[in-house]
Amino acid sequence: MALIIVESPTKARTFNRILKGKDYFVFATFGHIRDLPKNKIAIDYKKQFKPGYQIIANKYKVVTELKRLAEKNTEIILATDLDREGEAISYHIAYLLGLVEENWPESVLKVPKKMSLKRIVFHEITTNALMEALKNPQELRMNLVKAQQARRILDRIVGYELSPLLWKTMGKKWLSAGRVQTVALRLVVEREKEIKAFKLEKYFQIYGLFNKESVEFKAKLIKKDDVAYEETIKLSLFDGNYQYTKNKIDNGLSEAISNDLNQDKYKISAVKEDITPRYPPPPLITSSLQQDAFNKLGFSSRMTMKLAQNLYEQGLITYHRTDSFNLSTQFVFKARDYILEKYGKEYVPEKPRGFKTKSKNAQEAHEAIRPTKLNYEFVTKKETKLTHNHKRLYQLIFNRAVSTQMKEASVKTVKIDVLSNKNYLFQSEWHQVMFDGFLKLLNPDFVKNHQTAISLNADDPIVLKNINSEELETRPPPRYTEASLIKSLEEKEIGRPSTYAPIVSLIQDKNYIEKEMRYFKPTKLGEAISDYLSQSFSQLFDLNFTAEMENSLDKIANNEKDMIQLLTEFYTPFEKILEEKKAENKTIDVEEEIDEKCPRCQGKLVVRYSKFGKFLGCANYPTCKFTKPFLKFVVGQICPKDGGRLTVRFTKSRKRFYGCENWPKCDYSAWKLNFQKKE
Repeated sequence: MALIIVESPTKARTFNRILKGKDYFVFATFGHIRDLPKNKIAIDYKKQFKPGYQIIANKYKVVTELKRLAEKNTEIILATDLDREGEAISYHIAYLLGLVEENWPESVLKVPKKMSLKRIVFHEITTNALMEALKNPQELRMNLVKAQQARRILDRIVGYELSPLLWKTMGKKWLSAGRVQTVALRLVVEREKEIKAFKLEKYFQIYGLFNKESVEFKAKLIKKDDVAYEETIKLSLFDGNYQYTKNKIDNGLSEAISNDLNQDKYKISAVKEDITPRYPPPPLITSSLQQDAFNKLGFSSRMTMKLAQNLYEQGLITYHRTDSFNLSTQFVFKARDYILEKYGKEYVPEKPRGFKTKSKNAQEAHEAIRPTKLNYEFVTKKETKLTHNHKRLYQLIFNRAVSTQMKEASVKTVKIDVLSNKNYLFQSEWHQVMFDGFLKLLNPDFVKNHQTAISLNADDPIVLKNINSEELETRPPPRYTEASLIKSLEEKEIGRPSTYAPIVSLIQDKNYIEKEMRYFKPTKLGEAISDYLSQSFSQLFDLNFTAEMENSLDKIANNEKDMIQLLTEFYTPFEKILEEKKAENKTIDVEEEIDEKCPRCQGKLVVRYSKFGKFLGCANYPTCKFTKPFLKFVVGQICPKDGGRLTVRFTKSRKRFYGCENWPKCDYSAWKLNFQKKE
């Protein structure tokens, strides 16, 4: 009998279902079983950054059972996930079984002749994929292990060396810094500064409602005497460029133009029709899955990855930590057959469609995220062990993957110019779906709303029905959402697929940023940490430096760079700056004063931070030790039960909800605001 070792019990159950009746025993380690200890840095700088790994405290029983099973089986098969983290888990399993000789920084496989150690790699947990992997086993991919160890050591050095510096500077021993985490925080903080610095300007946009027989359309005023009203302004931001438009029409000019237009006559000056193909977007990868799930389903990145992990382990989707757009040939041809049967031959393109991966260093997972079976109906059955959210995410993945192999859509764009006798020029755009193609599956609402044809000719007279002047204001760069922050991290090549969700979650859990509706806003604590670290360690928390470090880790994985060389090049300048900062006696206060007095001593109340979040305390501490919870009230909303003010609260998993200020006397709570306004 062969012993197959996986990380997850769900994965083990799927393996057992597939291998039922065959001579295999599947054992789950429940994740990592060996790691760096939490209570010390455990990196020996004098011995080439040697890490001091140890068995995780609650995994001794797992290791004992693992060793017992290994003694009974002469064939050990490591079947952990195919990325660097999975490879590292396999490595530590092999080490604890005495099958690896560790001689840092090198490790050598040392398998007795009577035993066999195999590593299998697969992109999906299906019968075909698993049996194919068992027929073609590999050895441990030590370069991937080295890349994972290098990242682990780098992150441990930054976290464990900088965090005490933060404790000293800010007087809070629960703060933490991180190599990538702090850069993500800095993106949010710098964006908030750019928003505050943005000059808001009011302007007016004029629209005309025009009619010709049964045709009615809205058009925007763009020119007068061939001089444009609108101007485009470009700003250089921390993470790239921001472009916005502003109209030159103010209130007085708006009234004058509107009066002038009401006394004018109009005709169609030009009609330009253009039929263009619209191609389906590429299949989902980790970052786009998190963005799509946030934008369309309202899922946090953490929730998305948890659901995706479960779908993968149940054999329903391919591996979900990937930055590759590749799709297997087998899936592509099955998708074409599915489309032919369900939608008809007109929806099948002449040739299969492929997509070029954007990332220069697309990692080990060589396929995009896709369903393992082209039968969506089975997921909707009641007997499947899937929640409603599992099914929603699965449908998102299913539709996106299948749509990549559907015929492109054909959309007619009609651009209409309306010219007045006084030389005012209006412009409108009309869209009509000529052939829905992939939109039939991916965006049926767009198809439904763009069916009507429009028939207009140049020089046709047209009637102005109404003039509408809208007062608008220039918009600053938008705050980040989870989706846009992950998109920015991906575009800047900061972090990797497996790191996006933990990073975004961590800076929220630490109260460095908070959500206002869907958008991230830094707390005063987050701003202080970002400013201090980015000024003190300007190179370390630079976007380009962080991206280059990711590229260097990829080079280690590809056997193009030496791990110790990378660590030395990083640590030598870092250590010098660190010692300089340790010698400083700088302190930073992040308390926020509010307009409320302490009920005990009448001193000022201030907002303070703990590892549990914000709270209110007396400014006269330690003389006065009064504290109370910090409640964020919802302006204009009252509790429908007792009339108290509604407050923003969070569950243990950081999901936002609304509750009454008089809790626990009043237990009212709701996920959404849908209440009467306060009189």
